[in-house]
Formats: sequence, C-alpha cells, structure tokens
Amino acid sequence: MATAVKILSEKRVLPDGYIMDITVWGVLTPVPPCAHPFKYSLFFGRPGERLIAYDNERGKGDHKHIQGVEHPYVFVSLRQLVADFADDVRMHCGMEIAL
Repeated sequence: MATAVKILSEKRVLPDGYIMDITVWGVLTPVPPCAHPFKYSLFFGRPGERLIAYDNERGKGDHKHIQGVEHPYVFVSLRQLVADFADDVRMHCGMEIAL
C-alpha cells in the first residue's frame, strides 16, 4: 500500500539557466510537526544556487528559504503555497513564473 501519492510535479528550465522545480505529495500521515497531509518541495534557482525554496522537512515543519535565510512559513492551502512561492520569486528575484 502506498504511503504517498504525487499530486503535483513540474520542473522548468527558464531563461538564463534558472530552474523552477515543484513537487507535492499527498501523505497519509502528516510530516511532523505539520498538521496538513502534504509533503512538498518548491525550488527556484540555478544549479548550486538556491534563491527561493519552500519545504516541510521532518522535525522542522513548514518553512521557506529566501536567498540563504530560513524563515517560518504558515501553511494555509496548496493553492496559497504555490501563490506565495510565485510572489517570493517575483519580489526577490524579479521574475514572473506562470504556474
């Protein structure tokens, strides 16, 4: 029996070598200390250079990385997660990403 189901997976190589990689899994048991049933990883950067990233690592919970600095993140919904990620890419990197 599967314990996780991939519900979103998109990877794009953008102009100037930027990479956008979004993966979201539906999980039967939330990733501690999260309360929601998702495991996610959203990345924007270049090879070896993480500019913006969102994830919910076991033990850390929901958080984001903005140009090398880790910040807490309050998860509301998948739709809001993707919108917040796109907003941070636009605000901190000056690039629009259509999702």
